Amino acid sequence: MKTVAFLFSGQGAQKIGMGADWLTLPECRLLFDQADTELGYPISEICLNGPEEKLTETRYCQPALYVHGLASLAALLARVSLKPAFVAGLSLGEFTAHAAAGTFSFAEGLRLVALRGQAMQDACETTPGGMLSLLGASTEQAKDIAAQAGVDVANLNSPGQIVLSGHADKIQAIPELAKKMGVKRAIPLKVAGAYHSKLMEPAKKRLADALAAVAWQTPPVPVVSNFSAEPTTDTNSIQKLLLEQITGSVRWEESVLAMKRMGVSHFIEFGPGEVLAGLMKRIDPDLKVASVSDMLSLEKAVAFAAQEQLCD
Repeated sequence: MKTVAFLFSGQGAQKIGMGADWLTLPECRLLFDQADTELGYPISEICLNGPEEKLTETRYCQPALYVHGLASLAALLARVSLKPAFVAGLSLGEFTAHAAAGTFSFAEGLRLVALRGQAMQDACETTPGGMLSLLGASTEQAKDIAAQAGVDVANLNSPGQIVLSGHADKIQAIPELAKKMGVKRAIPLKVAGAYHSKLMEPAKKRLADALAAVAWQTPPVPVVSNFSAEPTTDTNSIQKLLLEQITGSVRWEESVLAMKRMGVSHFIEFGPGEVLAGLMKRIDPDLKVASVSDMLSLEKAVAFAAQEQLCD
């Protein structure tokens, strides 16, 4: 049997209509109904109908992706028996990964994600920030540009795709600086603020108390941390890593390559679209990836699991 890892989407993957198919499946509907009750507002309705401006808001987007990711997982596991060697998630997706691994319950993770989203939204509204993607830049170039501009390296997503984050005024000055340093393109991102930067420090402080109150369970499946790019099952480490992730860099490329070194050859992505699958192709074209986001992709993932002999 081949080794598989489960991956969960981060902010930016959301889209209107996400979850429409899942609401027809009882194992998925259960999660959406529970989320609506726990949150006190209809996240299922926001997933289905938006409006887009509302779904994009961090306070709604993060719970929406969390529920959708776990519903996608439930849909697959209702049809095939799969046990991952590792789980991981991009930024917010790491919380979804921990819920999938059993580090905390669905409801407890949902409360954490809702608080995280609200705290980050508040931090965005307090200080104007922005993010910018450097295309074609090396890690060294990106770090040099960030240091000169006075911003932070937010995401090391894949070869040639690195995201910087910081105060809005400083972000605006980066394209000219990047051009002088020979970087192919510098593209400002449509985001509400400076995620994974020092400007998220107020959100980090608010999340600290909530994490300390969690009923942590040692996950039977190691979760690969974005911050350390290493797997862990130690609950003390998990708590610290989830906190550091708020202001630290998302080392996604390193995380994927770490799983490959540990024997993972196949990945299944849970979340809207195929954002992570696209990154995986750039990280290593030889890695085999399936995505689960709706009924059509679910059918393909079931066939993928059977064809690749991933099932127990």
